[in-house]
Amino acid sequence: MKNSFLTENVSVSSASIPFVSTRIRFKDFLGAVMVRWGINRDNYRVSPGLYAVGNPGPESDVFVTASYKLSFDALRKNLEGVNGWILVLDTKGVNVWCAAGKGTFGTKELVNRIRIVALEKVVNHKRLILPQLGGTGVAAYKVKEETGFNVHYGPVRAADIKKFIGDGYRADKEMRRVTFGFKDRIKLIPNDFMYGKYYLLISMAVLFMISGLNGHGFSFKGFSGNGGPAILKVFLAYIAGIVITPLLLPYLPARHFSLKGFYAGSLVFIILISLKFAGNNIIEIFSWFLIITTISSFLAMNFTGSSTYTSLSGVKKEMKISVPIQIGFALTGIVLQVVEKFI
Repeated sequence: MKNSFLTENVSVSSASIPFVSTRIRFKDFLGAVMVRWGINRDNYRVSPGLYAVGNPGPESDVFVTASYKLSFDALRKNLEGVNGWILVLDTKGVNVWCAAGKGTFGTKELVNRIRIVALEKVVNHKRLILPQLGGTGVAAYKVKEETGFNVHYGPVRAADIKKFIGDGYRADKEMRRVTFGFKDRIKLIPNDFMYGKYYLLISMAVLFMISGLNGHGFSFKGFSGNGGPAILKVFLAYIAGIVITPLLLPYLPARHFSLKGFYAGSLVFIILISLKFAGNNIIEIFSWFLIITTISSFLAMNFTGSSTYTSLSGVKKEMKISVPIQIGFALTGIVLQVVEKFI
């Protein structure tokens, strides 16, 4: 990608270090919107290395971030008026929190990047400021042993970085608090919506085909009469898992995302019942209850990868329990759909 955020270069110890602007331009905004919808996601990254912001010198702070451009932009726009250095690690275009879990925002990469850019020749101090969410991937004592640099964990959000520096590199409780508010959840919906599109299309295709069944085999009249409602119900189940679940996340009962998705799907089903749109008989109605809640539950469970308050072990445990139940619900729902067509 073209680096429109670069302005000029500065020569330090015979090395040419690029300056970056703290201003987020329309191109940056457009790129962020596109990547939120999963467009160009794998290539939305900046080159690893050292960058300059403001008018840094040998005593200026070094801020460490990931090569994912959204992470990089979040940091640089909050460094307006600050003279510093930005050290970008090679996280393969993954954000700080996820990269820390994967190990790419880790001790080995940080040590390696310090050596590649010869950081000790750029600054006179031994202070590195890392985002708090990168802490799971970096062993500070090993970085100290191998490079001499001390790791200081900054605030969770880049918006607090100036206050953190002003308070003597100390973070208060609010800076350390990991939140997952309404705005944060909204931002993640478009990407998850596009990520699950194949699940949506497959589910629609299966239920559309079933809608054409009858006692004589297949009927195109069945497609036209029941296919549309079937597709709509699947889409509403998809919305329940992808949209309603994250929006109502704190208010849905249970801790497991699969159960939260189940409740969101149940909410959609109740609305369909009230509108007399859930089916024509008890078998069809019950089958749609199983299918809608299964789709919603499964998709909501996928959202665990976007949330900051899940753990890898917890997700594995949940999947081990929930997936077999979801498969059972889905198969039962589909079988009942077929059976209902021949009654």
